[in-house]
Amino acid sequence: MSHFTPVASLVGGALIGLAATWLWLTVGRVAGISGIIGAATRAEIDWRIPFVIGLIVAPMLLARIGWQIEWQTPPVGWGLLIFGGILVGFGTRLGAGCTSGHGVCGIARLSPRSIAATLIFMLTAAIMVYAQRHLGLGGG
Repeated sequence: MSHFTPVASLVGGALIGLAATWLWLTVGRVAGISGIIGAATRAEIDWRIPFVIGLIVAPMLLARIGWQIEWQTPPVGWGLLIFGGILVGFGTRLGAGCTSGHGVCGIARLSPRSIAATLIFMLTAAIMVYAQRHLGLGGG
């Protein structure tokens, strides 16, 4: 925890919660990013394209006004990054959602499926961090 940022984390979490609430109240949809992007690529672009553009443009605007945004990519090649992206896409289809859909919106709605999915991907993440840091697996 060398870069612990409680204020930025609290503000970011509040903004994610507000955005998810706004989308639910105005459009009646869950803010699951993988589902939004998946539907936007199938020509269901109504509100989805502006939503995705906002995901990309907002950090750029914050960086422009002086917010420090740390960006770190793992020291791997493009092939492994693309393969990892494909696995993430497969996993979000298999799990019927992603961290934002299950972890933010699903848990807020007390969905048992979302609670189970979130527990599984958080446990998997903890195991992978342990394997990388303590067992020397996974590079970095």
